[in-house]
Amino acid sequence: MLYITSAVSIPDSEIELSAVRSQGPGGQNVNKVSSAIHLRFDIVQSSLPDLFKQRLLTLKDQRISKEGVIVIKAQTSRSQEKNRLEALDRLVQILRQVTSTPKVRRPTKPTKGSQRRRMDKKTLHGRQKSLRSKISPD
Repeated sequence: MLYITSAVSIPDSEIELSAVRSQGPGGQNVNKVSSAIHLRFDIVQSSLPDLFKQRLLTLKDQRISKEGVIVIKAQTSRSQEKNRLEALDRLVQILRQVTSTPKVRRPTKPTKGSQRRRMDKKTLHGRQKSLRSKISPD
C-alpha cells in the first residue's frame, strides 16, 4: 500500500514495477545486472478519486502519456532497491501535486496614497533634471 495522504492510498497491485538494465557507464557490471526500475501507473484504471484523476490527466508532465499512464524510470543508484524507492517517491510527489487546490488569485489595485507618492516622486525627479539643463542667456 502506497500512502499519498491520510485519506488517499494506492494498492501495490495498481503499480507495475519492472527491473531493466541501466544506461550509461558502469563497466562490465552494467551488462549483467538489471538495476534500473521502470514504474508504470495507469491513472484511468486506478482507484484514485475522480477529481484527482482529472487533475492528473490535465497536468503538463512529460512522464504522463497520452493514454494516461505515468512512466517513471529510476536509475541513479547502483542498487535496485534504492531505485525502486526513488521511483515510488517520484510517483508520490506527482500525486501530491494534485491533492491540494491552487489558491485563487485576486487582482489588486495600488492604493491612492501609493499612486500619489509615485506621482510626487516623478515630479520631483523631473524638477531635478530640469535644473541640470543649460541656462539660457536673457
